[in-house]
Amino acid sequence: MKKRYLAGAAALALLAGGAQADDHLAFTPGEGPFDWDGYAAWAETAPDLKGQTVTVYGPWLNPEDGFFNNMLAYFEAATGADVIYTGSDSFEQQIVIDAEAGSAPNVAVFPQPGLAAAMAAKGQLAPLGAGMADWVAQNYAAGPSWVDLGTFADKDGADQMYGLFYNVNVKSLVWYSPENFEDAGYEVPGSMEELKALTEQIVADGEVPWCIGLGSGAATGWPATDWVEDMMLRTVSPDVYDQWTKNEIPFDDPRVINAIEEFGWFARDDAKVSGGAGAVASTDFRDSPKGMFTSPPQCYMHRQASFVPAFFPEGTEFGVDTDFFYMPSYADKDLGNPVLGGGTLMAVTKASDATMAFMEFLKQPIAHEVMMAQTGFLTPHKGVSLDAYKDDTLRGLGEILLGATTFRFDGSDLMPGGVGAGSFWTGMVDYTGGKDATAVAADIQASWDALK
Repeated sequence: MKKRYLAGAAALALLAGGAQADDHLAFTPGEGPFDWDGYAAWAETAPDLKGQTVTVYGPWLNPEDGFFNNMLAYFEAATGADVIYTGSDSFEQQIVIDAEAGSAPNVAVFPQPGLAAAMAAKGQLAPLGAGMADWVAQNYAAGPSWVDLGTFADKDGADQMYGLFYNVNVKSLVWYSPENFEDAGYEVPGSMEELKALTEQIVADGEVPWCIGLGSGAATGWPATDWVEDMMLRTVSPDVYDQWTKNEIPFDDPRVINAIEEFGWFARDDAKVSGGAGAVASTDFRDSPKGMFTSPPQCYMHRQASFVPAFFPEGTEFGVDTDFFYMPSYADKDLGNPVLGGGTLMAVTKASDATMAFMEFLKQPIAHEVMMAQTGFLTPHKGVSLDAYKDDTLRGLGEILLGATTFRFDGSDLMPGGVGAGSFWTGMVDYTGGKDATAVAADIQASWDALK
């Protein structure tokens, strides 16, 4: 299909006709809250790639692979290329094997940047170029953050952009019950100062403001690391956060200790947490939010990532029984609106003309909107229509992403496993149990030193 010869309206008409003929496209061009004009304009100049194949390998399995294939169909319709996606739950092991054997796919979908950075250092990724970096900086909310997160050292030690983030998640959230807030006369806070004032007001009213649970089997303690990471981003500049995750400043730096104690302000006060501070470490994180839904409520707020509704009571209605707000930043610290989260990035592991055309297609709003309309896909792309999100929850999360001034990955995921998935977890359990923050931080630093 040589769409590059078609005017925009004609391109849409032909694409729509093809969709009706073979039911190939999930959403009919010209219908719904999608950027069809942008897609048509791109299709007009898209290269003719008939007979060429792009292979994509990633971690998405059923049903996510089907949603992704539905998006790929729009690239195929505009270019004539064939895109083959393969998903695996052993992606991170297999992509290394394939790259070493010289049989890597054209594009790899990395769940986090660490492995991509390691492969870039071995010369196993193809750089996306300064044009992609400039585009992301201008077209993604908190764009420079996304450029930094996708930029790694090549085999010669020079920094280049290798990863385009596509599908992210949000962790900087506080969940609450609108009904409970309304009954008590509470309002959603707009700053950390207001959040702390609300916490103290709830205590003064004889109620309990927070439900917090760190229990997670062998991974007990990880929810507290998210708290500390959010507090780091709200008390220090992003570059200090980056230094912390790389151990360029020690774990027992006063700024890190302060962030731990910021978490302790909420979690180590019996009056502020359901069951008292002693119950925090022993309460399973999956059970901890349930106190918001009892009558009377056992707590009013719960800080957790966007996945937590999976553990809410059956029949919980979003917007009525539950809602969320952005974990606010300090009004007096001038650090903007940082967001903590994660995401997957697309990187080229075997370059070709068709592959680079596909990476260009991922800049188009339609490549994001088709996913937004089908599943729990979030994007920082400023050009998408928020109306394309499949429900109000996702739309609200998307708005938080678009309001971010800084985005950073979960810090513990960026640390060595023995720290980020080891001593940091256990240290937070010790801290909530009453151990001094300075001593806890020194223990974690000692464990990091032992790995060097």
